[in-house]
Amino acid sequence: MDDSVRLNELAQFLKTRRARLSPEQAGLPASGRRRTPGLRRGEVAMLSGVSVDWYTWLEQARPIQVSAQVLDCISRALQLDADERKHLFLLAIQQVPADPSLDENGIGGNLQSFLDKQGTSPAFITDQRLIIRAWNKAANLLYGPFESMSERERNTIWRSFHLPGVRELLKENWEKHARHRLAQFRAGYAKFPGDAWWLEMIDELQRTSDEFREWWPQHDVLNGPEGRKINYHPKAGTLEFNQISFIVSDSPHFTVTVNLPADEQTVSKMEQLLLDSDANAPS
Repeated sequence: MDDSVRLNELAQFLKTRRARLSPEQAGLPASGRRRTPGLRRGEVAMLSGVSVDWYTWLEQARPIQVSAQVLDCISRALQLDADERKHLFLLAIQQVPADPSLDENGIGGNLQSFLDKQGTSPAFITDQRLIIRAWNKAANLLYGPFESMSERERNTIWRSFHLPGVRELLKENWEKHARHRLAQFRAGYAKFPGDAWWLEMIDELQRTSDEFREWWPQHDVLNGPEGRKINYHPKAGTLEFNQISFIVSDSPHFTVTVNLPADEQTVSKMEQLLLDSDANAPS
């Protein structure tokens, strides 16, 4: 782990959270026009019960000791949500980092069997880098074909910003999806600051995607699923799903995502897609 990268990530995260909060939102009296948006460092320090110098050192990425109690105070002062608070703690006091080598571990037979039994519910498994490692037939028909894709094309952050099919499938919902995926990617990066794979991916996305380059500095973080999803399939038409995700207890580097059809029409359409696929399969 590169400590300087971690500290810089922490500093930038604090700055972006401070900039989005007005004095009025923080319960402070309005102080007239400001040259920059958001709270001042001194105001965050006051609300957190720490000295201005000490808080300034945090935003300057200095290697200082931070207690959990102080982090809680800063979290409340900046009105962080649960995902942002977790991200803050991870960056500041370095919880045990994930092991990148686990991403190479294969999917066991039980997990693949679970995916296959989801039927009309597109289901897949991603690793810590958001690479799709396993999938069922429904997911392959809707989001694939995964078997002919490179590892990069199966990376959900890369797919979101670079595969035209993803934009076509989501249409007006693409930006919400892409921002959500980027926020998941940012949260995952907190476990691997300075890791070569992550730095290469971030650099390439910044060079090749205008939206990623614009949104990445905002430091949004999120670890949860997307909830309701609407897809527009070229053959099946509009499909609506409720998405759930969970971590595999004995393989915590894997996340299982299942898209449950939200209505009977979607069930029927997915059944027809599966039937058509079987009918067109080579004998």
